[in-house]
Amino acid sequence: MDLLKTNTIQKVLKTFILIFIGTMALTISAKLKIPFYPVPMTMQTFVVLFLGIAFGYKIGLASVAVYLLEGILGMPVFSNSPEKGIGIVYFTGPTMGYLIGFLFASFFAGYLNLNKNIFIIFGKLIFSVSVIYVFGAIWLACCRKALKRSQTRDQRSR
Repeated sequence: MDLLKTNTIQKVLKTFILIFIGTMALTISAKLKIPFYPVPMTMQTFVVLFLGIAFGYKIGLASVAVYLLEGILGMPVFSNSPEKGIGIVYFTGPTMGYLIGFLFASFFAGYLNLNKNIFIIFGKLIFSVSVIYVFGAIWLACCRKALKRSQTRDQRSR
């Protein structure tokens, strides 16, 4: 019975350590950026796919989810934080779609069967990356539309 309990504790500890390593990798990759407006180009896409492939879809998804939770709670883990704000204010900005897309991309990348043909794996990874960009583009279009509406309302009220 003790052996079973020790094995379970070690497994849980290993999982928490891997999730911590994943969130640290995402944080560091967020700070490596090329400034673009309104969304900077970072190494996060690579790290999200790597987490899914290296740790599997469960731990990869958990790592991305904990990373997003850290950012929502106010830790300066996102790319432009603390310069452009922290917490939920930054999360709901123009990058929110990309951040939500990270969850799905990590899941899809982790769900790969790496014993298949290299072209099938490549196609699935392209699909995983495109999920990030689809979510990001949709959210960015919504933000842009809302910004235009607010600007026209401001001009009418003058």
